[in-house]
Amino acid sequence: MYLKYIKAAWILFLVGLGSALLWFILVSVDFMGLFGGMPDLTKLENPQSEIASELYSADGVLLGKYFRENRSPVEYEKISPQLLKALYATEDIRFESHSGIDVKGTFAVIPTLLMGKRRGSSTITQQLAKNLFSTRTSEELEGKLSDVPLLRLLISKTKEWILAVQLERAYTKKEIVTMYLNTVEFSQNAYGIKVAAKTYFNTSPDSLNLLQSSLLVGMLKNPTLFNPVKRPERALLRRNTVIEQLEKYDFISSEEAENLKTQDLKLNLGDAGDHNAGLAPYFRAYIARYLQSWCKKNGYDLYSDGLKIYTTIDSRMQRYAEAAVDTHMVKLQKDFITHWKGRNPWIDENGREIPNFIEKVQVRTERYRELKRMFGDDSLHIKKIMNTPVKMKVFTWDNPKHEKDTMLSPVDSIRYYKHFLQTGMMAMEVKTGHIKAWVGGINFKYFKYDHVKQGTRQPGSTFKPFVYAASIEEQGYSPCEQVLDIPRVFPLPAGGTWTAKNATGSYSQKPYTLRRALAGSINSIAAYLMEKLKDPKVLVSYAQRLGITTPLDPVPALCLGSSEVSVFDMVGAYATFANKGTWTEPNFLVEIKDKNGKVIFRKIPQKKEVLSEQTAYIMTHLLRGSNEENNGTAWGIARYQFRRENEIAAKTGTTSNYSDGWFMGMSKDLSVGVWTGGDDRSIHFRNLTMGSGAYMSLPIFAKFMEQVYQDKQLCEERAYSKGRFPRPETLKVELDCSQYMQMTRDSTEYTIPKGDPLRNDF
Repeated sequence: MYLKYIKAAWILFLVGLGSALLWFILVSVDFMGLFGGMPDLTKLENPQSEIASELYSADGVLLGKYFRENRSPVEYEKISPQLLKALYATEDIRFESHSGIDVKGTFAVIPTLLMGKRRGSSTITQQLAKNLFSTRTSEELEGKLSDVPLLRLLISKTKEWILAVQLERAYTKKEIVTMYLNTVEFSQNAYGIKVAAKTYFNTSPDSLNLLQSSLLVGMLKNPTLFNPVKRPERALLRRNTVIEQLEKYDFISSEEAENLKTQDLKLNLGDAGDHNAGLAPYFRAYIARYLQSWCKKNGYDLYSDGLKIYTTIDSRMQRYAEAAVDTHMVKLQKDFITHWKGRNPWIDENGREIPNFIEKVQVRTERYRELKRMFGDDSLHIKKIMNTPVKMKVFTWDNPKHEKDTMLSPVDSIRYYKHFLQTGMMAMEVKTGHIKAWVGGINFKYFKYDHVKQGTRQPGSTFKPFVYAASIEEQGYSPCEQVLDIPRVFPLPAGGTWTAKNATGSYSQKPYTLRRALAGSINSIAAYLMEKLKDPKVLVSYAQRLGITTPLDPVPALCLGSSEVSVFDMVGAYATFANKGTWTEPNFLVEIKDKNGKVIFRKIPQKKEVLSEQTAYIMTHLLRGSNEENNGTAWGIARYQFRRENEIAAKTGTTSNYSDGWFMGMSKDLSVGVWTGGDDRSIHFRNLTMGSGAYMSLPIFAKFMEQVYQDKQLCEERAYSKGRFPRPETLKVELDCSQYMQMTRDSTEYTIPKGDPLRNDF
């Protein structure tokens, strides 16, 4: 009788074993298309996962990442032993001994699967197979039976068992656990243990302690449910469960477990996945578009191929630039609010408030366009929504986080933001063309528009040096050339005339040397030089040679900066003067490496000799007058230490109605440009005292340069030495205009000798 039962048991066992083997075979070959295909086995040799591309500064600081899944791989040696203990104790205690399938755990879970319940028993290797090949979600792996819920799960588990065995044959245990930790998700758009450690504890994987490790391992069961940022109570309970597992398998004592369980989460959130945070966000956004284009042309995926992108930005100089912008703009914004107290700042050319300004602006917003798509011509409904207050965060200068919670309607939020002034600032090395700092606005999270490369504005008097350079090259003028400050009238092709007006509204009728005229930004003198060029197209040509890429209107007013330019182009153009007449393409990229460290791109900037070395030096001499001459518009920088130790060539620029305030400045090492103003040209100060480039933009330049030249380590590394612009040995032009300066300063009348060409200007 017993023999009969034993025989039946063996038969059942053999039938079950045969059925199991048959099941595995049928699934692996996708019999009749019932089970869906298996992943390509060649992928097991090189299993792929998306790896974030990383952007680095010139001094080795990680500036940001580009990803769909924020993932950066880590090597086994860089993984904390505490993390591995927590992982094995919670997810796979027999990991070191099984061959991909934990038979004991599998038999324990089969009954629950047959009852349609889910219970975790997958080994780390099986979970890796699921992560690598998307066995639960890939449509390519679906078969005819995939629509049956229980069978779908069983088929997926079977495929994971098969893949796990194959992974164990192909890789060591260390390689498997490393791949697993590099592929798992941790919520907050953090993929892989390296990003998770940075995101939740602002640390690296090798520095994770047992408490931190327990929290991260606990999240693996359900990253969203146990997210410590959004669900701290659940995360704490789950972390303590991991600690209990550590105690259960004798990794820690009962006393240690109890002590650990009493401690809070101790989060220290980093900004690993926040595109709005970190250094140089405007630059990162711009270079992302450049890189996307490059990747498309060269067959790479910026968001998954794990590229290493090395830029010219210096993290220290970027911090100095951002700090200079913040410090100055806080003060300037207070001045602006006080200046317009009780009134709205959007005014027309006659100083009157523009009617329905906000109503006109709102129709250009994405919020309004979205409502228009939803409700069509139902303007009353749209108006109600646009005027209904809602909870929101808004930008503010009033606290270090630069944001506050408030209740505003969408229309009121537009009105609120239109009171803010913006700025754009860039610094570049004159010899290499390397861009070292890029600040595109006051806050990237709330103001995405980039005022360095994306935005263009009228440069005002900062365009005058191009007229002077053209005149020196074409006419042979010297810094001591004297020109009368009188009206210059130009006939216009369409009829009528144009006359360059001085900022004071009057003309002194006195002669100015070119150096003193540029220092004081005398418009009539620039107009005189424009007149001598005979054709505005000559000025257009010179500006383009110097690197201006925006369209320039060839009209007489161009000499005063009537056409729009970018900060990016202006910094490159001014650097030509300091670089002995050689224009060097402003460059933000050094090289790109693939995920294996192979260089796949190296940037070689363009260089062109566009001015003679003599003309370039004369221009730096002329521009130094802005802070060396008594009437210089940049006299304010004379009080800074960097100015006392360096020759500084500079120019201010202010446009009509004070809509734009510019400052361009150079040492022999750096070219820096700053623009400040309202996003709308109708939003500005009402007087020259506060609306000038000297008031709005010069302080940013000065604060930045002061910090750079005080950083001795930075200057030593970058070979920034204090001193003068290098004078060409062949220069024979007279630069000392002191006798003419004295005559101009003291004379109330000036008689031009007979035969002097200046007599023709009366």
